[in-house]
Amino acid sequence: MNSFRHRPHTAFGLPALVLLITAAGCSSADDSASAAVPSPGTKATELCRKLDKALPAEVDGESREDPEPASALTAGWGNPAIILRCGVVRPPKMIDPKVAEGGDPDAVAGGVNGVDWLMEKQDDGVYRFTSANREAYVEVTVPKGVDTSSVLIDLAPSVKKAIPKGIAD
Repeated sequence: MNSFRHRPHTAFGLPALVLLITAAGCSSADDSASAAVPSPGTKATELCRKLDKALPAEVDGESREDPEPASALTAGWGNPAIILRCGVVRPPKMIDPKVAEGGDPDAVAGGVNGVDWLMEKQDDGVYRFTSANREAYVEVTVPKGVDTSSVLIDLAPSVKKAIPKGIAD
């Protein structure tokens, strides 16, 4: 006698199997990075498109692999990814007097090769840099363990070329 014929049917057996197959089919084996695409004004968008064309093919020895969704306002290198987003809003700490006075241990202002940056250390060890004194804000997120100075050195010529000095709107 076939024991499968006499098993009681459960209400969730087949739907659970379909859900499991669907979830497995939707999961991705690739580790593509993702980044939220900023939505700046027209002027900053034009500058960011100019920056996208000027960005290097390699940063810190890592090849360019742009995050999803594809946009001229985002770029990426390596895995875990170094992520650049252009046209972001000014970070609140950029105008915090404690940062300017050196009183915030997790945010420091400084410059690398002619580009001023606000460095913010995140709780997970990731560093976020946002350009200052440029007509569009450029944010660079550097994963924990990556040499932040070489990343900024590699990106500085492109930022200087594409984003003029000034104050972002």
